[in-house]
Amino acid sequence: MSGIKGRKCTPVIRRLILWILLTNVMLVLYCLTNTTHVKMRGSKEDTCPLSMAKLLKRNLTAPSESTKSKSEECSPTGNIMFMKTHKTASSTILNILFRFGEKHKLKFAFPDGRNDFFYPSPFLCSQVKDYKPGECFNIVCNHMRFDHEEVAKLLPPDAVYITILRDPVDLFESSFHYYHRAVPLTWRISGENKLAEFLNNPHTFYSPEAYNSFYLKNLLFFDFGFDNNLEADDPRVMRFIHNLSKRFHLVLIAEYFEESLILLKDALCWTMEDIIYFKLNARKSSSVSRLTPELRAKALQWNGADWRLYQHFNATFWARVEAYGKERMKQEVNELRRRNAEMRAICIEGGHAVEAQKIQNRRFLPWQPVGESSILGYNMKRDIDPKFRMICEKMLTPEIQYLSDLGVSLWLTRLWGWLKDVFY
Repeated sequence: MSGIKGRKCTPVIRRLILWILLTNVMLVLYCLTNTTHVKMRGSKEDTCPLSMAKLLKRNLTAPSESTKSKSEECSPTGNIMFMKTHKTASSTILNILFRFGEKHKLKFAFPDGRNDFFYPSPFLCSQVKDYKPGECFNIVCNHMRFDHEEVAKLLPPDAVYITILRDPVDLFESSFHYYHRAVPLTWRISGENKLAEFLNNPHTFYSPEAYNSFYLKNLLFFDFGFDNNLEADDPRVMRFIHNLSKRFHLVLIAEYFEESLILLKDALCWTMEDIIYFKLNARKSSSVSRLTPELRAKALQWNGADWRLYQHFNATFWARVEAYGKERMKQEVNELRRRNAEMRAICIEGGHAVEAQKIQNRRFLPWQPVGESSILGYNMKRDIDPKFRMICEKMLTPEIQYLSDLGVSLWLTRLWGWLKDVFY
C-alpha cells in the first residue's frame, strides 16, 4: 500500500484527466445545443427560391463611375458562399465580407452559440440560427465542413461560391502548431521539435479514428467534406477535386493574397474600397517552425491529397490572372498596397502588429491557441480623425468580437475560451 500511496500523477496523466473532463463537458453542451439539428434532405420547399435573388439585392448599389472603368458594366454581387478553410488567411477574408455585408445590410447565415457550424460535423442548414425551410440568406462564411447540397438550400441560385487554399506544407506546419495540444495522440511526442518527430514517424502519433486527428492530415480535404485519409494516387481524389471545380466559381491562393483579392473584386464587381484589409490572425515569427527540405518533402507526402488539390487550383488561379492581364494585375496590386499603407498609417499605432501581451484593448485581442499566446493583433491609434474611426475599428476587429457586434450569440465559444484560459 505504501508503494501505491507514494505514486504521483505525472504531468501527462494530469493533463489527460483534465482534458477528458473538459472534453466531456463540451460534448454534453454540444449535445444540448444540437438536439434540434435533424438532417432533412430532398425537399424543394427547403431551397431558397429564385424569386428571392432580386429581393435580396435591394440594398446593393452599383459602383460609381469614379471607382470603375467605363468599360465595366456590372452590378455588385452580394450573394456569396465563402468556404472558410483553416489556416489559410481566411479570417482576413471574413473581415472583408463582414464589412461589406454590414455596410449593405445583407443577411448573414450565422451559427448559434458558437463561431462555427458545429465543425467538424458535416454542415446542415438546420445549424443556422433561426433557420426555417425556404428562408434565404445573402452570405454564408463561417467555418464548416462543406456540404454543397445543404449550403445551396440557404442561398439564391446566382450565389458566387468562393474559397481559399494554401500550400499544404505551410498549412500543415501552421495547423500542427495551432491544434496539436487539442489532439491527445500528439501528447506522447517528446523532444523540443515535436513537428519533426511527428513527420519522421507520423503513424506512431496518428490514427484516423482518434479525437481531432483530422487537424493533422489533409485538413483542406477534410474541410471540403472528403475523406482526409485517402492517398494522393487514389482515383477518388481527382474525382473529388473536379467536383469542387464545378461548385466553386473562384478559388483564391493564400501565397498570392493581393492578386487573389483583385480577382475577387473583379468577380464580384466590387470596388478597391471594399477589399482593403489588415492581416488578421498572423503568428509571431518565433513560433513558426523552419522545415528542412527533407521535412518539407515528408509533409508534402503526408498531405498528398491536399497537394493535388492545391496544384489543381493553383493552375486555374494563374490562368485567371493571365486572362485578367498581368500588367493590369500589377497596377491593381500596387494600388491595393498603396491604399492599405494609407489605412495602416491612419489606424494602427506603430504601423504594425504586436504580440498579444501588448494589445491594450481586449476588443482587438484575437483568439489564441491552447496553451500559448502566439497570435498577433493591433493597437488602434487614439487620435484618429473621426471620419476614419469606424472603418479603422472594423478593420482591426477579430472574428469573435465582430460576430458579437453582428448579434451572434457565442456563449459556447466563450465558455470554451474561459476554460482554455483558466486551465492552460
